[in-house]
Amino acid sequence: MAEQVKEPVLAIMRPERYLDDSVALAKKMGFSPLAVPMIELADMKDEYFDGFVERVMSGVPDYVIFTSANGIDFTLDKIEDRDAFIDALNATKVISIGPTTSKALEELGINVLGMPGVYSSEGIVEFLCPDIKGKIIDTARSSYGSPLLLKGLKECGAEVHETNVYTLTKPEGKEQKEFISRALAGEIDVFAFTSSMMVRNFFEYAMEQSSKEEVIEVMNNSIVAAIGIPTARTIESFGVNVSVTPGKFTFEDILKKVQELLE
Repeated sequence: MAEQVKEPVLAIMRPERYLDDSVALAKKMGFSPLAVPMIELADMKDEYFDGFVERVMSGVPDYVIFTSANGIDFTLDKIEDRDAFIDALNATKVISIGPTTSKALEELGINVLGMPGVYSSEGIVEFLCPDIKGKIIDTARSSYGSPLLLKGLKECGAEVHETNVYTLTKPEGKEQKEFISRALAGEIDVFAFTSSMMVRNFFEYAMEQSSKEEVIEVMNNSIVAAIGIPTARTIESFGVNVSVTPGKFTFEDILKKVQELLE
């Protein structure tokens, strides 16, 4: 009788709204998922939001950038006449950070002009830079969005406006503590981190239950994956080695790269 191969245990720490889909994908790709949110999303409306809406409705921006599906969801949740706003967006050039965001926009009837080859803030800057000198750009995103996006676009000569439509929080409860206990017991084969704040929240929890040295040792005996360079740098700043950083910044691509490493 052939020996049954053990499925690697994969830690999924994404926000609640992503867990079901992430778990289903992980199982389909041969992982045994352990899913607990280490980060959550919360709605917010800053002092720049009304100006953003007025500019879009008046046809002022040359480009409108969305860096996540959450950005468009939290934007539309605050707008009374969604259809009119979507029509106004379609009169501008809408840029998305990658295929997941593009799909979310298109499902809402929003036309996407394009997206960068590298799904990151730096990728957007590189994608747009040749054409944006003197142009007006608006973006609606998380309050934790990379400053490299605004800085880069401005350096390319654009007038840039940002509104923060949601923020990130640290979930706290029994399930997070139990998850950390299992991690410290060496039950996890693969850690998949999709943001720097997720990394920080994980370490805050872990160091409440153990020493930093033990946490580092446990993680360095596992496969640690990061969705992008900024997240990888945050992990490394804690003294943990990053095994996997996919070229395309999606959760599926993380799992594909881990699969390659395990083969």
